[in-house]
Amino acid sequence: MSEYEIRRIPGDGELSDAYDVRRDVFIQEQNVSEAEEWDGNDEDAVHYVVYNDGYPIGTARVRIPEAHLAKIERVAVRKQYRQAGIGQLLMETLETEVRDQNATEVLLHAQTAVKQFYEKLGYMATSDHFNEAGISHVKMTKRLD
Repeated sequence: MSEYEIRRIPGDGELSDAYDVRRDVFIQEQNVSEAEEWDGNDEDAVHYVVYNDGYPIGTARVRIPEAHLAKIERVAVRKQYRQAGIGQLLMETLETEVRDQNATEVLLHAQTAVKQFYEKLGYMATSDHFNEAGISHVKMTKRLD
Protein backbone atom coordinates (compact mmCIF):
# COMPACT_ATOMS: atom_id res chain seq x y z
CA MET A 1 0.00 0.00 0.00
CA SER A 2 1.25 3.46 -0.88
CA GLU A 3 1.82 6.03 1.80
CA TYR A 4 0.40 9.49 1.37
CA GLU A 5 2.32 12.59 2.33
CA ILE A 6 0.69 15.98 2.86
CA ARG A 7 2.85 19.07 2.44
CA ARG A 8 1.95 22.56 3.68
CA ILE A 9 2.92 25.34 1.25
CA PRO A 10 2.56 29.07 1.96
CA GLY A 11 0.89 31.25 -0.67
CA ASP A 12 4.23 32.69 -1.73
CA GLY A 13 5.75 29.21 -2.02
CA GLU A 14 6.11 26.79 -4.91
CA LEU A 15 2.51 26.05 -5.89
CA SER A 16 2.99 24.25 -9.20
CA ASP A 17 1.87 20.86 -7.83
CA ALA A 18 -1.28 22.37 -6.29
CA TYR A 19 -1.97 24.17 -9.55
CA ASP A 20 -1.49 20.96 -11.56
CA VAL A 21 -4.13 19.14 -9.50
CA ARG A 22 -6.55 22.08 -9.66
CA ARG A 23 -6.05 22.45 -13.43
CA ASP A 24 -6.71 18.73 -13.91
CA VAL A 25 -9.84 18.63 -11.70
CA PHE A 26 -11.47 22.03 -12.07
CA ILE A 27 -10.42 23.36 -15.47
CA GLN A 28 -10.10 20.17 -17.52
CA GLU A 29 -12.58 17.80 -15.84
CA GLN A 30 -15.23 20.28 -14.66
CA ASN A 31 -14.77 22.99 -17.32
CA VAL A 32 -14.26 25.86 -14.85
CA SER A 33 -12.80 28.88 -16.64
CA GLU A 34 -9.20 29.79 -15.87
CA ALA A 35 -10.33 33.30 -14.89
CA GLU A 36 -12.59 31.85 -12.18
CA GLU A 37 -10.10 29.24 -10.98
CA TRP A 38 -7.18 31.65 -10.65
CA ASP A 39 -9.10 34.11 -8.49
CA GLY A 40 -6.22 36.08 -6.99
CA ASN A 41 -6.59 34.56 -3.51
CA ASP A 42 -3.75 32.03 -3.71
CA GLU A 43 -1.14 34.35 -2.18
CA ASP A 44 -3.39 34.96 0.84
CA ALA A 45 -3.88 31.24 1.49
CA VAL A 46 -1.94 28.31 2.84
CA HIS A 47 -1.99 25.38 0.44
CA TYR A 48 -1.83 21.66 1.13
CA VAL A 49 -0.82 19.05 -1.42
CA VAL A 50 -1.28 15.29 -1.01
CA TYR A 51 1.40 13.14 -2.65
CA ASN A 52 1.35 9.46 -3.53
CA ASP A 53 4.92 8.25 -4.04
CA GLY A 54 5.95 11.81 -4.96
CA TYR A 55 3.07 12.43 -7.39
CA PRO A 56 0.58 15.20 -6.47
CA ILE A 57 -2.92 13.70 -6.23
CA GLY A 58 -4.89 16.13 -4.08
CA THR A 59 -4.89 19.71 -2.88
CA ALA A 60 -6.78 22.34 -0.93
CA ARG A 61 -6.18 25.84 0.32
CA VAL A 62 -7.13 27.59 3.55
CA ARG A 63 -7.70 31.24 4.28
CA ILE A 64 -8.49 32.85 7.62
CA PRO A 65 -10.78 35.76 6.63
CA GLU A 66 -11.57 36.73 10.21
CA ALA A 67 -10.61 35.70 13.73
CA HIS A 68 -11.67 32.15 14.60
CA LEU A 69 -13.02 31.43 11.08
CA ALA A 70 -11.22 29.27 8.52
CA LYS A 71 -12.36 29.05 4.90
CA ILE A 72 -11.38 25.85 3.12
CA GLU A 73 -11.32 26.22 -0.65
CA ARG A 74 -10.30 24.46 -3.84
CA VAL A 75 -10.47 20.95 -2.40
CA ALA A 76 -9.58 18.60 -5.25
CA VAL A 77 -8.50 14.98 -5.69
CA ARG A 78 -7.53 13.60 -9.08
CA LYS A 79 -10.28 11.38 -10.49
CA GLN A 80 -8.33 8.11 -10.43
CA TYR A 81 -7.55 8.57 -6.69
CA ARG A 82 -11.07 9.27 -5.45
CA GLN A 83 -12.95 6.92 -3.10
CA ALA A 84 -9.65 5.99 -1.40
CA GLY A 85 -9.92 8.15 1.72
CA ILE A 86 -7.65 10.90 0.42
CA GLY A 87 -10.26 13.64 0.68
CA GLN A 88 -11.03 12.66 4.26
CA LEU A 89 -7.33 12.57 5.14
CA LEU A 90 -6.86 16.01 3.61
CA MET A 91 -9.87 17.50 5.40
CA GLU A 92 -8.83 16.03 8.76
CA THR A 93 -5.36 17.51 8.29
CA LEU A 94 -6.79 20.92 7.43
CA GLU A 95 -9.10 20.88 10.44
CA THR A 96 -6.19 20.04 12.75
CA GLU A 97 -4.10 22.83 11.24
CA VAL A 98 -6.79 25.52 11.55
CA ARG A 99 -7.69 24.38 15.06
CA ASP A 100 -4.03 24.98 15.96
CA GLN A 101 -4.50 28.54 14.63
CA ASN A 102 -7.44 29.05 17.04
CA ALA A 103 -10.16 28.65 14.42
CA THR A 104 -13.43 27.52 16.00
CA GLU A 105 -15.46 27.31 12.79
CA VAL A 106 -14.80 26.14 9.24
CA LEU A 107 -16.68 27.44 6.22
CA LEU A 108 -16.64 25.97 2.72
CA HIS A 109 -18.63 26.06 -0.50
CA ALA A 110 -19.26 22.42 -1.41
CA GLN A 111 -20.28 21.25 -4.84
CA THR A 112 -23.68 19.67 -4.35
CA ALA A 113 -22.38 16.45 -5.95
CA VAL A 114 -20.08 15.96 -2.93
CA LYS A 115 -22.31 17.44 -0.22
CA GLN A 116 -22.75 14.01 1.42
CA PHE A 117 -18.97 13.62 1.68
CA TYR A 118 -18.80 16.76 3.82
CA GLU A 119 -21.89 15.80 5.82
CA LYS A 120 -20.13 12.55 6.82
CA LEU A 121 -17.29 14.72 8.14
CA GLY A 122 -19.68 16.72 10.30
CA TYR A 123 -20.40 19.71 8.06
CA MET A 124 -23.90 21.17 7.89
CA ALA A 125 -25.48 22.99 4.95
CA THR A 126 -26.24 26.60 5.85
CA SER A 127 -27.59 27.90 2.55
CA ASP A 128 -29.73 27.03 -0.41
CA HIS A 129 -28.00 25.88 -3.58
CA PHE A 130 -26.19 28.56 -5.55
CA ASN A 131 -24.15 28.68 -8.74
CA GLU A 132 -20.39 29.15 -8.52
CA ALA A 133 -18.20 28.74 -11.60
CA GLY A 134 -21.17 27.19 -13.41
CA ILE A 135 -21.51 24.42 -10.80
CA SER A 136 -24.20 24.01 -8.12
CA HIS A 137 -22.81 24.59 -4.62
CA VAL A 138 -24.05 24.87 -1.05
CA LYS A 139 -22.44 26.75 1.83
CA MET A 140 -21.44 24.41 4.67
CA THR A 141 -20.00 25.00 8.12
CA LYS A 142 -18.55 22.96 10.94
CA ARG A 143 -17.86 23.95 14.54
CA LEU A 144 -14.47 22.83 15.79
CA ASP A 145 -14.29 21.81 19.44
